[in-house]
Amino acid sequence: MKCLLVFVFVLFTSCLATAQPIPAMSIDEVIKRTSSKDTTYIINFWATWCAPCVEELPVFNKLQKRFANMPIKVLLVSLDFKQDYQIKLNTFLQRKNILPDVVWLSDTNPNVFVPKVDNTWEGSIPATVVVRPGTGDKEFIEGQVTERQIIGIVDEMNK
Repeated sequence: MKCLLVFVFVLFTSCLATAQPIPAMSIDEVIKRTSSKDTTYIINFWATWCAPCVEELPVFNKLQKRFANMPIKVLLVSLDFKQDYQIKLNTFLQRKNILPDVVWLSDTNPNVFVPKVDNTWEGSIPATVVVRPGTGDKEFIEGQVTERQIIGIVDEMNK
């Protein structure tokens, strides 16, 4: 029994040791990070407690792989609760093998951050924004997206 407890403890602490810290960012910092003259950004707003969000995460893994060698970046912006984001979110990301960069949105007032993302956003998640490089033009989608849908938007923006 002691061996089992030692094994579980070692396994647990090694998982924590390999976990990457998830940066907390305000919406203004997210906007600044995703404003580029030469990179298209695919930004998804989601949370671990949102079933449709979790369901569409494989789409962003596929997009990350597809665009790996191109000036196109995927960023997942977590809206998880503050008390959950460092441990629960990190554990979730490791368990699901999430590939894109993830940040946690430190702004908690949707009346402040939602209109900064898009004036048409009603605040529900998942929500995705594709930002055209250099211009700041964007395509906003409230609700789940498909890989084909995002590829079409990216292709249209990069013509």
